[in-house]
Formats: sequence, C-alpha cells, structure tokens
Amino acid sequence: MHNKPYRDLNTYFRSLFGCRVHKVTIDAGFSCPNRDGTRSRGGCIYCNANGSGTGAHLQGLSITQQIERSKVRIARRYKTNKLIAYFQSFTNTYAPVEQLKTLYDEALAIQDVVGLAIGTRPDCVDPPVLDLLEAYAEKHLIWIEYGLQSAHNRTLSLINRGHNFACFERAVAATKNRKINICAHVILGLPGESRQDMLETADAVAAMGIDGIKIHLLYVVRGTLLENLYRNSRYRCLEQREYAELVCEFIERLPETMIIQRLTGDPHPKELVAPAWSLQKKETLELIHNLFKAKKSFQGKMSVSPAST
Repeated sequence: MHNKPYRDLNTYFRSLFGCRVHKVTIDAGFSCPNRDGTRSRGGCIYCNANGSGTGAHLQGLSITQQIERSKVRIARRYKTNKLIAYFQSFTNTYAPVEQLKTLYDEALAIQDVVGLAIGTRPDCVDPPVLDLLEAYAEKHLIWIEYGLQSAHNRTLSLINRGHNFACFERAVAATKNRKINICAHVILGLPGESRQDMLETADAVAAMGIDGIKIHLLYVVRGTLLENLYRNSRYRCLEQREYAELVCEFIERLPETMIIQRLTGDPHPKELVAPAWSLQKKETLELIHNLFKAKKSFQGKMSVSPAST
C-alpha cells in the first residue's frame, strides 16, 4: 500500500507497467436500457441526459479523436504516454457484439493504449460480450466496471436502478475466471440509507472476490429526479466530514487486495446543484487521509461477515 492506507489505482498501475498509466474517458454514443424504454425511460434518479459523460460523441468526435486529444494534455501534465481507454458514458456493452468489437478495436489500435475499462450495468452483459473482453485480455489489461450503487434491493428500487442485487451477483459470477478484472461502483448517501446500510454494502461487496471498487458521493445535478427531491426538502446531502468518515469505515471493511479506484466523484460544476463541497476534491481526499491517520486505520482492518440484503 506504500504511503497510503489503502491499495490505490496509481500504485497498482505502476506495479504492472513500471510507470504511471492514465485513464482516458470516452463517450462512444451508447444509450441505456433504463432510458430507452427497455427498462424505463426515466433513468436512475441521479442521472441526467448526459449520463455522466463528456458530450464528445454529440460533438462529432470519434474515439480516436477523443483519445488523441487527451494524449497531448496527459503527456504534458502527467509525463506519461500509457493510457487505459475508459468507456464511461451510459452503458458501454449495450449494443450488438459486432459493434462493440469495432469500437473497442479502434481504441486499442491507438499507440500507447494498454487496456480497456468498460463501464456498464450488470444486466447488460452476456457470454458473447464476456468472450470478446476475455479475448482482449490475452494481450491487454481489461477491466469491466459494474454499477451496483447499493446492495439493498429497496434502495435499488427507490433510485429506479432497474435491476436488483441478485443481478449484480450473477454478472460477477459470469465474469469471474475469465481474466477480466471486475470493479464495482457504489454510491454513499443514497436516499433512505443509514450508515449501517452503507456498511452492509461494503460487507456484501467484500465477500464477492471483486478486484476493485469505485466509491462515489451522491451529489445532485440539474435535470434529475433527485434535484426535485432535494428542492422539495425530501433529500439531504451528506456533509463533507460525514462522507469522509463513511469512506474510511467502508474501506476498513474491504479486503486489502481490492484496488480502490476512486474515493469520490467529479461533478460538472455547471450541472451541480448540491453539495457545494463536492467540488473541493483535494480537500475531501486530504480529510479522508487525515482520518485514516488519526484512527491509525487502513484497508482491511475490519473483518465483518456480509449481512443479508
């Protein structure tokens, strides 16, 4: 874990490649079954029409153009050329496998792209998609990132997620032993969830043998159902210290082998409604690290049996 009390992504990349590796976010123009009517048309209550994406696809930028533009900025700022192509916007396995192959091939054909990270939903993978990703894993680093958000079915229903926890379990089971690394996305501060609920999600994820995790703060963005709840005083955002304390407790319950890929999100300033402190990422990370230090704590410190969901 080096100088951090958890196994961070940068250290993991350096252990594999001997240098810094940067993830480049890609908007490939995918849709989502929770928006196009297959599951729902409203989407998750916290997701707006951009799907947390950059909007690059609507600007007419190809995958190659998006990566090449980012390469220049990354090389200048981080002094590295090695990249992971991160298909982020919406559901990046939600297309025929032939189309997926064309898009993934385009990214991997670019010099210095050493792997893929595919953001998707657990209800949008099948054997042909996993076969494709496993084939890439023979020569490249491959991560699939499943949005779970919570291990509690009542919460998944409340946020209009469109799948339950059992669906996530099936996706993980189908992906294991395929040379594909698995990352779970979870959100802290979801409506109706207590501290104990969130820690039970940590316990559930910890028991599944997953390779990595991204921890997100629930923040309110414009044009979402969550914004309506917030403006009508039906949702309270977490305070900064409250969130930092939850992150520490969450990580304490995770296996020390799990890679912590993210400790908080990156809201778009023009879209953000609340909380304002979510834009203070550096301060939030420092607070988390200071709390770990004050507690003399670290990833994996707590060993708790997973609670039923």
